[in-house]
Amino acid sequence: MEDSGCEPNLMSLHLLKPILVDCRPLSRTQCLLFHRIRASSRKSSVHVSSWKPSDHLRRCCSTDAFVVASDDKYGNKQVISVNPRLYDYILGNVREPEAILRKLREETATMRGSQMQVSPDQGQLLSMLVQILGAKRCIEVGVYTGYSSLAIALVLPESGCLVACERDEKALEVAARYYEQAGVLHKVHLKCGLAKDTLKFLLENGEASSFDFAFVDAEKKMYPEYFELLLQLVRVGGIIVIDNVLWHGKVADPLVNDAKTASIRNFNKALMEDERVDISMVPIGDGMTICRKR
Repeated sequence: MEDSGCEPNLMSLHLLKPILVDCRPLSRTQCLLFHRIRASSRKSSVHVSSWKPSDHLRRCCSTDAFVVASDDKYGNKQVISVNPRLYDYILGNVREPEAILRKLREETATMRGSQMQVSPDQGQLLSMLVQILGAKRCIEVGVYTGYSSLAIALVLPESGCLVACERDEKALEVAARYYEQAGVLHKVHLKCGLAKDTLKFLLENGEASSFDFAFVDAEKKMYPEYFELLLQLVRVGGIIVIDNVLWHGKVADPLVNDAKTASIRNFNKALMEDERVDISMVPIGDGMTICRKR
């Protein structure tokens, strides 16, 4: 994360606990900032009164990657804060079983918008979920250059299919080239255009509850609509995975209220309250929520 030169954001200390802090007393600036945040929060729906500057947070001596929070709510759990060195280690232990995946990732890194590509550890998780589920019919909303869809298609059975929805024609051309090189083009049904139109078309053609797995990594304000359509298309016991649910950490900061952040924050809240699915938010990549249809 870039250093913006602004005062420290103490709100993140509450909402992202446990976190790394040192044990020195808070400065006068930090205390003033906390009280200003706390006062402003009374006008919003965010509850911060449970956090106080005196809360006992300490750094574990062994490594900066481990922290402990003395807070009954969190059970004094020791957790890992993923710093760049540790993340490099994680990526070093990610299997890219097909060289074609690495080749696609490296080409995409040179392209405009390369930040939209999922990380290798995310791709590995998606392919693992598809295999655990024994999925045969999948949908992806937001393909970009196809790293995640290629990871999925590679583990689908020969009779399997992946409906890949992407509105960027040039990005889809890159994806199609790699599907062909990997020998999985016959498994992928490319749909260039608005994803919601494709999803509605599938429903209108009697394909409700016929898909096993779906992955969404597209326009954030459209997440609620995509989710409702996919919930109709995915069978009971099927899985829907939503990407970017942590949105660079912005969702946990009530001082950040731009349209995209607010839409993801509201979507996350709606998922928490949705009894039609079981959910698990996983802090991998930019955050993924795994939803299992009940």
